Amino acid sequence: MLAAQGASTGLATPAELGVDDEERPSRALRGWSNRLVSVWAFGIGALALWQVFRPLAQGSQYYLVLFLGLTLPLVFLSYGSGWRRLDRVDRPVWLDWVLAGVALVACLYPVLPFEIGSGGGGYNEFLDRQGLLDPVDIGMGAVVLLLVLEACRRTTGWVLPLVGAIFLAYGYYGGLLPQDWSVAHAGLDFSQIVDALYNSASGFYGTPLDVAASYIVLFTIYGAVLEFSGAARFFVELSVAAFRRSNSAPGRTAVTSGFLLGTVSGSGTATAVSTGAVTWPILRKAGYSPEQAGGMLAAAGVGAILSPPTLGVAAFIVAEYLEVSYLQVLVWASIPTVLYYLGILLAVEIDARRFHSQGTAATNGEVVQPPVPAWKLLGRFGYHFLSLIAIIVLLLIGVSATKAVAYATALALVLALIDRAVRQQGSFDRAAVREFVTGSLSSLSAGIRSALPVVAVCAAAGIITSMTTKTGLGAQLAAVLVRTASALSDNATVVLAATVALAAIALALLGLAIPVTASFVIGWVIIGPALLTLGVSAPATAMFVFYYSVLSEVTPPTALAAVGAAAVTGARPLPTMWQTLRYALPAFLVPLVFVLTDSGERLLGRGPIVEIVITSLMVALAVAALAMATGGWILGAGHADRVARILAALAGVVLLYPNFVTLGIGAALLAAAWALTRFTSHRREPAPAQALSKPVSHEGKS
Repeated sequence: MLAAQGASTGLATPAELGVDDEERPSRALRGWSNRLVSVWAFGIGALALWQVFRPLAQGSQYYLVLFLGLTLPLVFLSYGSGWRRLDRVDRPVWLDWVLAGVALVACLYPVLPFEIGSGGGGYNEFLDRQGLLDPVDIGMGAVVLLLVLEACRRTTGWVLPLVGAIFLAYGYYGGLLPQDWSVAHAGLDFSQIVDALYNSASGFYGTPLDVAASYIVLFTIYGAVLEFSGAARFFVELSVAAFRRSNSAPGRTAVTSGFLLGTVSGSGTATAVSTGAVTWPILRKAGYSPEQAGGMLAAAGVGAILSPPTLGVAAFIVAEYLEVSYLQVLVWASIPTVLYYLGILLAVEIDARRFHSQGTAATNGEVVQPPVPAWKLLGRFGYHFLSLIAIIVLLLIGVSATKAVAYATALALVLALIDRAVRQQGSFDRAAVREFVTGSLSSLSAGIRSALPVVAVCAAAGIITSMTTKTGLGAQLAAVLVRTASALSDNATVVLAATVALAAIALALLGLAIPVTASFVIGWVIIGPALLTLGVSAPATAMFVFYYSVLSEVTPPTALAAVGAAAVTGARPLPTMWQTLRYALPAFLVPLVFVLTDSGERLLGRGPIVEIVITSLMVALAVAALAMATGGWILGAGHADRVARILAALAGVVLLYPNFVTLGIGAALLAAAWALTRFTSHRREPAPAQALSKPVSHEGKS
């Protein structure tokens, strides 16, 4: 049982395995530099909580200036430059301290109460100079711009900073483009660019950073507290216990663990790595190859970005852009999340049947068999679900998302304290109290430190949105997209389908290079207007862009969750990515339903309940058909040949356009696939029973 709950959950954290939410590893700081960063991060966490209950009188943008000024220096101290001669893995070097100091001054410059040269003089005076910045203002803004790009490079790599630089170049040189080009504009001078980024409610201090400072830091703190309390370990052990007697127990355990941990993680890579540290030995014993296991873990982990109640960063941005409550976004995400995990679970079941897996429970009971049954685990440690339930209940009664997660964090800490009192029979000695207090405070600090890559990405995303807005690029590219689709046909349905297909391809390609958050921001300002122009509703458009932005986490050649899972299983990264895509592909066709059909919005929970249920069941059947096509197995029949797989795939595609006519066609195609497979299955030799796949040696593989 979870006897050692508390300071350690037994799960490897992403940092311990060299994998962060946005893929680049952070430093393993030691000594006084680690203590300084921890105390500094704790102060930021305290400020974030203060802002929830006692907002600063100067307004939200003032808070964002403070937040960026306090977090950006931590990025340079916590993440290395990547240059061998100027980098250390255990402590910052002199260059990092210089950049941190410059970032502190340049970011906090707008709120300094005294003058620096011809600038400064207080926050209100700084705002009054909007559009007419002093030379010092321009210089400070330029420094912040460079530092944001460098912070983003350190946390996510070169691609997003280069994308930001391209947008900056477009803003500056756009006036030199031929005027007959649809993307030409008047051009912006450098002071206008800095003004848009540094002294406005967009740019660095736009919606992405607002979301990071107001929501994400609180949810990362909450996740850190749950990890400290032992919830992560409980979720994994509960999954193991629940499926220990099933033939497909290892796969079900991995998927269910990913779902449960994903409800509080919000990070695909972190979830895949954390669950993989525990479930990979189980999957290996059951005969899964490193690539298969890594693909399963990554696909289940990516669902964390889709899973209520935390979702991913982009979901909070959806709420801000559409000016709806976060609870509303949770409702929109619920059915698609169920369909996503349904697709993965079906793929797991198909693998188990296709390869005749007997499961770890039958061959290695000592690995899978938990010390107690699932019902006893629930009875003893089920309290970990209470804080999750509290978030939903508080949102339902009208409490803001920020206050709801703050209250849930406090509840998780109280429950952890009570649990320790029960285990120690109320005899708390001084050392135990000190351990609990230290662990609680460390969780607050750890939550902030884990959010640093998100802060860097959101600040950099502000560059892209600001330049897109200032130049009108979004509307221009949306018009180009619609014109391209219209060239194929005059039929409105064909134009919409072509636009959606082009949009899906564009989002998938965009997500290959940049994180989900930035991919969504760019997709919303460029692709969103095109879909809105064609009559797609704002919620359907936003969720379509959101889901296809998440697709980047499972799409080769830069599937970050697959890279993290491969690091755990010792698999080859690229084959692991293809396995991940195989598991996730059926459910990732679901967003097409949002925008292509009139009934698609029923999947977002919008409309009469009867229609919502009927549409959901039809799309669930489509997901099942697609899973059978990709898995090569027709449930109830056996191994599918090429013709049967094609029939199942056609059935899935037809059922993605849900109405009673397509239901009949799809059911007939699926029945034909079943009958064909049933008729021909006796002619095939069964797959070897000893393993899910031929074991792959992973010596010398990364």
